[in-house]
Amino acid sequence: MTTTLTRTPVKAPVGNSLTAGQLPKWMPWALLAACLVLSGAVFAVLNTGGDLIDFNIAGAVFIGIIVFAAALVALSTVVETRRRAIDRLATVLVSIAFTIALLPLISLLFTVIAEGIARFDGQFFSFSMRNIVGEGGGAVHAIWGTLIVTGWAALISVPIGLMTSIYLVEYGRGRVAKLITFFVDVMTGIPSIVAGLFIVAVVALINPGLNTGMMGSLALSVLMIPVVVRSSEEMLRLVPNELREAAYALGVPKWLTIVKVVLPTSIAGITTGIMLSISRVIGETAPLLLTAGFTQSLNLDAFDGPMMTLPVFVFDQFQNPGTNIPASLERAWAGALTLIIIVMALNLIARFVAKRFAPKFGR
Repeated sequence: MTTTLTRTPVKAPVGNSLTAGQLPKWMPWALLAACLVLSGAVFAVLNTGGDLIDFNIAGAVFIGIIVFAAALVALSTVVETRRRAIDRLATVLVSIAFTIALLPLISLLFTVIAEGIARFDGQFFSFSMRNIVGEGGGAVHAIWGTLIVTGWAALISVPIGLMTSIYLVEYGRGRVAKLITFFVDVMTGIPSIVAGLFIVAVVALINPGLNTGMMGSLALSVLMIPVVVRSSEEMLRLVPNELREAAYALGVPKWLTIVKVVLPTSIAGITTGIMLSISRVIGETAPLLLTAGFTQSLNLDAFDGPMMTLPVFVFDQFQNPGTNIPASLERAWAGALTLIIIVMALNLIARFVAKRFAPKFGR
């Protein structure tokens, strides 16, 4: 007697549809487009019919998104479940928050590029403002001043901040560590103008009325040190204690464990924190107005004479446009664009360093 096995036919899975208890993947996007079109049409009709409101793209988009959120929740409640509808509402709210946070950045970049590209030429990067009245001139003195002042500030701040964070994580115990942490937190919230006033007050005891690039670097270092300390401290605390204990078990002294194990493991995060601290101070204007001062000529000596920086250059061009206002504003926007490019380059360098020197895991 032979037995014949027959395979039971399996029904094909039902795709996403209104009758399957789940909205199709294209439905939210189609609903969003429909709500935006409907909102735009309503705004246009109100504007054309009786001039009740001015046609505003931002307002139409805002109203359309609100209508879309309400319609999507209602439709999801009917077709799907109440829990799924709440989940879709949360997704819409998170997406709206992300869009709101992104729009100012995109608008800022677009405005700076559109306004500053007109003077983004060879003359801008090869000439200073010495003996320039009206059109022409450049910001080479401000670019070099920014690099020199920020470089000296980083050379001062990074070793102090990094060693302070190492002390707090590896050695600090008791009241001393708590006191240092408290003062670092207080310094993090110090207004930048206070840092400039502090450096001016200290230098005034020796040479009143002095303005140099090094004074600007000292003022920026006061702002950088707490940022470096806090960011480096958090990165060092993320290093697993098992790595330290393994090194100690092999007889490696503590200082060598920090140099060979702890720092290489956290170098990516530390580098990112240092770059963030540099980006935090490179655009400061108030402390540099008091310390580095103004100059229209190129000065490469941070210890002798005033030194122009890009933030002060942008401020000066806006504040004192002279007789040719459009030319001055073009130089100001070009200076702002240059500053953004420098910050972007620093972040790219930080990513390269973090990727290059981060520990490689694997077999």
